[in-house]
Amino acid sequence: MRATPRLVDLPPGATATVQELAADPGLRQRLEALGLRPGQNVQVLRRGWWAGPLHVRVGMTELMLRRRDAARVSLAA
Repeated sequence: MRATPRLVDLPPGATATVQELAADPGLRQRLEALGLRPGQNVQVLRRGWWAGPLHVRVGMTELMLRRRDAARVSLAA
């Protein structure tokens, strides 16, 4: 069985489509307000050192996400 890809696993420069947000209601609302909604394309621009944040682009918006939050974003396979 193949695991669902997650935003935290996407390499820099790669683009994918958000499939699902597996987060509590507060975090889900915050991520959706930033543009991370199912069906939206997301691109990883940079990865922070060690366990640092991810720099991502969603549409025209660029944001930094903690890796534990990015792990809750499932991508379309």
